[in-house]
Amino acid sequence: MPTPHSNTLAGVSLAVVATLSWALNFIAPYVTGDYTIYDLMVIRFLIAGALGVGVMMFCRAQLRLLRGDQQVLGASLGVIGYLGYSSCIAAGVIFAGPVLTPAFIGMVPVLQALLGNATNKTLQWRRLAIPLVFLTGGLLLSNISSIHQPLNDHGSWLTGVIFSIGAVLLWLVFSWLNQGALDNLPAETSGAWTGLMMVGAGIGALCLLPAVHALDLLKLPSLGFGISLAGHLYAWGLAIALMSSVVGAWAWNAASRRLPMVLSGQLISLESLFATLLGLLFHHRLPTLPEAAGLAGVLVGVVMAVRIILTSTVPDKSACAAGPCHD
Repeated sequence: MPTPHSNTLAGVSLAVVATLSWALNFIAPYVTGDYTIYDLMVIRFLIAGALGVGVMMFCRAQLRLLRGDQQVLGASLGVIGYLGYSSCIAAGVIFAGPVLTPAFIGMVPVLQALLGNATNKTLQWRRLAIPLVFLTGGLLLSNISSIHQPLNDHGSWLTGVIFSIGAVLLWLVFSWLNQGALDNLPAETSGAWTGLMMVGAGIGALCLLPAVHALDLLKLPSLGFGISLAGHLYAWGLAIALMSSVVGAWAWNAASRRLPMVLSGQLISLESLFATLLGLLFHHRLPTLPEAAGLAGVLVGVVMAVRIILTSTVPDKSACAAGPCHD
């Protein structure tokens, strides 16, 4: 019989696996080689869609419990929370570098909790003053550092900020719609629901494919589809789709059953840390002092805010809220 200590250790380990899996979303721009990010995103989401079909076939009994409008909503959420969110993350990283976008995404758990508190007030706003100061200061430092980092020829720091904010907004919309839908779904349909979102992302990629091809944004037709040339693209597309969509979701749900919400809510901020470290690794450099201070400020603010919010609402309840499925 597992002891409380071993249960907690297993839960923390699973949370690390989940957040590291989600952080792979942020490295997409670095692994394309001679191909473009559009090539990788199309392959990645077509693979995610195919995996989703497999999940739905495995969970077809669950799928029959969902109404037609619920199935359409699930697929639509895949377009918002998988395809749209991940595309904004990739663009943010391309334009603003490896630190700024993860810093913005690190605020998502707090923003979700703040929105919840705004609609159903459970604590005084003044209690959040200190963590919000850390969050604001951390974002300012991250922005200042990103302005002074050399950028590529594709765009500007401001474009990266816009895409980073877009990713945050898309995830907040996804979370709000998804939570409302989950409240009305049979409890045993979580597998089919995840499969629907993956299929929706794949269908969205298929619908965008003609436009992307017409704009000559793909290099696969000119460079070649062969394994010898594009094998790394297929491998990374499969790895990111599998890890972020399947392994990450499974590991987080397993961690949530073993950890109190106050701890799992803080561990979700590890995604931003891992995303930044992976990005810096691909850039072959260490973080600058402002970057390190900015990320630390965001993480400290997230941990403080989540602890205050969760201990003020459900101090003893086990965590069951899904973190970013990000694809």
